[in-house]
Amino acid sequence: MKRRTKTGRSSTIFALVAAGSLVLAACGNGDSGGSSDDGGGTAGGGEEDASEVQVMTWWAQGSEKAGLEALVEVFNEQHPDTEFVNAALAGGGGSQAKQKLQADLQAENPPDTFQAHAGAELQDYIDAGQIEDVSNLYDEFGLTDVFPETLMEQLTVDDKIYSIPSNVHRSNVTWVNPAVLEEVGIDPSSPPADLDAWMADMEKVADAGKIPVSLGMDWTQTHLLENILLSELGPEAYNGLWDGSTDWGGSEVNSALTKFGQIVEWSNTDRDGLDWEPALQQVMEGNAAYNVMGDWAVAAYDAQDMTGGEDYLYWPVPGTDGIFNYLADSFTLPVGAPHPGGTKAWLDTISSAEGQLAFNTVKGSIPARTDIDAAEFPEYQQSAMEDFSSDTIVGSLAHGAAAPVAVSTAVNQAIVKFSQGASDVDTLQQELVAATDSLGQ
Repeated sequence: MKRRTKTGRSSTIFALVAAGSLVLAACGNGDSGGSSDDGGGTAGGGEEDASEVQVMTWWAQGSEKAGLEALVEVFNEQHPDTEFVNAALAGGGGSQAKQKLQADLQAENPPDTFQAHAGAELQDYIDAGQIEDVSNLYDEFGLTDVFPETLMEQLTVDDKIYSIPSNVHRSNVTWVNPAVLEEVGIDPSSPPADLDAWMADMEKVADAGKIPVSLGMDWTQTHLLENILLSELGPEAYNGLWDGSTDWGGSEVNSALTKFGQIVEWSNTDRDGLDWEPALQQVMEGNAAYNVMGDWAVAAYDAQDMTGGEDYLYWPVPGTDGIFNYLADSFTLPVGAPHPGGTKAWLDTISSAEGQLAFNTVKGSIPARTDIDAAEFPEYQQSAMEDFSSDTIVGSLAHGAAAPVAVSTAVNQAIVKFSQGASDVDTLQQELVAATDSLGQ
């Protein structure tokens, strides 16, 4: 990630989408694998019905809806004989769609494909036998040659892969108000080298009567914690938290939790009542110096016509430079999908260069593929694409990549209890040990 840069505004993004449409017209993929008229088998073998594909997402508003529409346009070009059926359901940051999906899967009435976070969030579906192994599609679509090896490792469960990502977001991003730092005598162009140096700067901000770090509700606090753990432990030991090789009860984790506790103490007292955008707004308005949030925050800055490199800066969370803490939206092939040929066609499009270009230029994320020209994207995304192709990739806890939903839910509950003063560091650590007890077994 570039340390100081300027990001394009929303108008730039939509202009690039228009330019991307010309690329799509010139570089159509009508002969790619999974076409509705190729007569091939599904990922699980057998005859396929490619007459339509019902796609369940929570991309129902804003830039997500616009991104889906751009993706559907490519799908219609690549697979004109397969009807796209939009089963998007808005509300609750995906919670409404997930509830409907759970009911449909339990009733053995699955959609043809559904959106989920790539990685461990899929474990419950895998354990319940509700989604198919799609590993062979990675070979058929040539994805093993264009997805980073470390991402492939993150997607693999017992030598199998159960979804294909359409995009990648980054979790370990610090959003910075440079004016606040300058006001307290901190050079905003020189990010701290590690967590201790960053906390020293936070203390200066606190002493000046400003909020060092703005926080929101439970998952945003987990989001901060995962990146403090990553900064303190490094990528290998951080990954060990999820496979059982790093002891959640160890002294290094206790040290990270102690630092997390101090940062929470310095944060805004109304944190538990805020979602991520109102928390970020405190940095935008100059009431707080820093916020740790995923790179979807760029859209919030763009919406207020704020310019990167001037009105705000972004850094990797101190101590995590060279590490890309990822999360990704991905799509599946449910067991018993009524139109598995349509599913295969959809997976073909969402993983294609044309599909990922059209979708990600609108959504603000970056492609999972590394063979797409970065010049097609605004500057922040160019920076993230460069890092994704070379950094060490680890998975986000708060966003489903590192651990199953039940684990992240238990972690959220323990963190909120701690944030509200109902537990101390040692109790929090004990509760995190219990929350993660099933991992690595």
